[in-house]
Amino acid sequence: MVQHCYEAATAAKAAGRPVVGILCEYTPRELVFAAGGLPVCLCGGDAGKIPAAEETLPANLCPLIKSTFGYHVTGTNPFLEMADLLVAETTCDGKKKMYELMAEQRPMHVLELPQKPDDPAAFAHWRVELEELRAELGRRFGVDITDDCLREGIRRMNRERALRRGLAGTLRRVPPPFTGRELLDLKSLISGLPADLERYAAALKAVEAAPGRADLSDRVRVLLTGVPVVHGAERVVDLVEAHGGVIVCMENCTGLKPILDDVDADAPDPLGAIAEKYFHLPCSVMTPNRRRMELLKRLAVDYKVDAVIELIWQACLTYDVESNRVKREVAADLGLPYLRIETDYSPSDSARIAVRVEALFETARSRSGGLAAAPFSPGSVA
Repeated sequence: MVQHCYEAATAAKAAGRPVVGILCEYTPRELVFAAGGLPVCLCGGDAGKIPAAEETLPANLCPLIKSTFGYHVTGTNPFLEMADLLVAETTCDGKKKMYELMAEQRPMHVLELPQKPDDPAAFAHWRVELEELRAELGRRFGVDITDDCLREGIRRMNRERALRRGLAGTLRRVPPPFTGRELLDLKSLISGLPADLERYAAALKAVEAAPGRADLSDRVRVLLTGVPVVHGAERVVDLVEAHGGVIVCMENCTGLKPILDDVDADAPDPLGAIAEKYFHLPCSVMTPNRRRMELLKRLAVDYKVDAVIELIWQACLTYDVESNRVKREVAADLGLPYLRIETDYSPSDSARIAVRVEALFETARSRSGGLAAAPFSPGSVA
């Protein structure tokens, strides 16, 4: 899919269509579509780009931020080099300050994200932020972003979200028809590409007719929460699924969180409808973040999980602090074993993580009579 995205972005540039880089799920892709643009995710997942970033950024910063900045200073992300505009969302402080450095050399619009999800004044400010983004896209690309253009973008994203939800929903089955990593590999770097939508639809049709995979029947069913698992940084997902687990639900930003809710394409105020959907994404930067806890519990029951694993990138303070609450509520309300994994993009701690994952799975098996009694053998990994 990455190669396909490169071809799509190159073709868009050749046709005079703007490429808009986004760095978080809070940027409404509907607005980019309405401006005639192509929204491309630029979050870095390559450990090899971090040393160049650390010449400027602190070494103890989040690896996602450092990798993204490393691509910037080395000029090695073709999508970033093609971008006519970057939309930078003020989620965490590390990203916010990194954006200042990137903006010295690249066109950027900062989208300020209020962080009180239940405050009407905060939502009103967010609505103003999206109005300003709409105006900036219109000015920069010389287009009139009408309500009808917004509705067309909404319908496009609603279709993509529905297809991806459908694929993720098949993992509710016991056993599931494929693994969490296979689902993750179906996520494109560019939203709304017609070829991708066709691929999603074909994959969904095929998997709906397919039986559950027998080789996954003895795996521990895992809900993965925490930080996003961006392209190139799938190491922990691979470790979980190589040592007895199958990730049947990803609550994070590269999983279900941003695709659970659609936008009303027929709303009288389409920009307001877009603002409502995106403002209530339950990221750990929000305070208080009750929606995330409610979502985790609902998904854990819905996907019949046996354990919860929370992934924390080094120095991701909001998710790290919130992990204590996740652990307490998973234990108290769901009675499930929980594992917090704090790591970066380096494979140096892979063996230690594997041991901890296996210990978690032994605990999960001992608590559930529905899991295979015999220990999982890594040799059975598909």
